[in-house]
Amino acid sequence: MDNDTPLIYGLEFQTRALSAQTAETDIVRFLVGTQSLKFTNNQVHLVELNEETNGLNTQVFQHPIGEIWSLQASPTESSLFITCCNSLNDEGTCQMKGALWKLPEIKEYTNDSIQLEMLAEIDTTKYGTDLKTIAYHPMDGTKAISVVDNRFALWDLANSRPQVIVSGILSGKNLPRFTNGKWNPHNGCNQFVTLDENNIQGWDLRAPSDPSWIISSAHSQIIRDLDFNVNRQYFLSTCGDDGYMKFWDIRVPNEPVLSRMEHSHWVWNIRINRFHDQLVLTSSSDSRVILYSIVSISSEPYGHIVSPEDDNGQGDEICQKDKLEDGVVERYEEHEDSVYAVEWSSADPWTFASLSYDGRLVINKVPRKYKYRIIL
Repeated sequence: MDNDTPLIYGLEFQTRALSAQTAETDIVRFLVGTQSLKFTNNQVHLVELNEETNGLNTQVFQHPIGEIWSLQASPTESSLFITCCNSLNDEGTCQMKGALWKLPEIKEYTNDSIQLEMLAEIDTTKYGTDLKTIAYHPMDGTKAISVVDNRFALWDLANSRPQVIVSGILSGKNLPRFTNGKWNPHNGCNQFVTLDENNIQGWDLRAPSDPSWIISSAHSQIIRDLDFNVNRQYFLSTCGDDGYMKFWDIRVPNEPVLSRMEHSHWVWNIRINRFHDQLVLTSSSDSRVILYSIVSISSEPYGHIVSPEDDNGQGDEICQKDKLEDGVVERYEEHEDSVYAVEWSSADPWTFASLSYDGRLVINKVPRKYKYRIIL
């Protein structure tokens, strides 16, 4: 994939669940989950970028227990992942549930649909019915947190029967409910951050009875997603139904550090690049994916350090040549339906995938001209 031409992969069923194969750091791979109305028809697709042929290798796996609403790959083992799915219970009614899966070893890609191995069911029904996500610990594949109704629970996945270690509850008027949640990767990963309507709350898992901090009314409408800058301790990003993406310093919760509105409809996903944190992606119901340069609050806001070998012995200094500025780098319009998910590759910092509801997966690269401005 030496050029900027996108690669498109079409799925038979509707989709909204996408994850990079996080533990795979050598090969660009993504996992996609389907939402077929016939529960037993649902699938997980493994999509691999073949750098030699500039094509895609794909393998389909059966996911017979229901339509997949979210999917997350293990941070430590490339063969493991978790799904949150809507399935039929014994009474014949729909019920959200979680499950831990293992991919079989793939020696070669085939057109056959292969059965997945379910390692364990993650039974969250004790905490409610509206399961939003089950989020892996950023560095420990034996721990994950479920977000259901107004409860979150930390699970130990080490045994065949996952057990809850600790849980927290959201209280307040009008029975508020969580809409999403994500681990804070800083400070030993002892904090989990939740969204409820348009509020953001940080919870210390060592004492989860009350939130450690709150950003109230962060957006004017529902917040759909959040992401952390892994290179800056207190900075996180949010996006929502008001069309905005916002960046926050949790030490100063009164107002965002930066706010931009580039989409014309709800913004479903926001992702900050782990390696080059000035690069930010958003996806929206307006069928667009937007790549931004948000260099002003990145970990290298003024450029890169020039070594003595590069500057004729004048000492380390900041390179100001062709200084990057905040703004839109590229708008991607390969999708024709709502783009519910976008993810950076864990193997290549310049590659990302986006997924729309009509079953279209698109793999793109950061434009070369912009890439060179970052690394040169």
